[in-house]
Amino acid sequence: MPPPNKAALHLPRPAPIARQRLADEADALHASKYGAEPAPHSWDIGQELESEQTFRRAGLGTDILSKLRRGHWSVQAELDLHGMVTHEAHDALADFLFAARQQGLRCVRVIHGKGLTSPNREPVLKGKARRWLAHWDDVLAYVEAPQHAGGGGALLVLLRGK
Repeated sequence: MPPPNKAALHLPRPAPIARQRLADEADALHASKYGAEPAPHSWDIGQELESEQTFRRAGLGTDILSKLRRGHWSVQAELDLHGMVTHEAHDALADFLFAARQQGLRCVRVIHGKGLTSPNREPVLKGKARRWLAHWDDVLAYVEAPQHAGGGGALLVLLRGK
């Protein structure tokens, strides 16, 4: 076959991605955020950095929060609010809490997410879910979940018994 009558274009290769440099920068950012020590992986008493991380209904002992953190009550149900807008999340949370109370559940997990995919990477449902829970009379207490159970993106909620 005769050679084609076309010019061979040699496009330049794309620039390489400096993956190690990106990983180093991510490590440096993590170290600047949490210090030289690794991020906490479990709860200790007094570890709350913000007052909104925990809630305890008036009249309950302070040991309720540490018992809830340490898994004294096993999680019996879970609700995931990822991908919901505010009004959908509020309705889903109300329905979930009502159903949990009807079933006699005591401890549930509410996953609100950390807001990593939200505009400006700020959590929208995190603060709202905590305020909503504090206003429900059936909610006795809540704590931020331990790292292995959702960390800052989830809450362990203690409900009033039947």
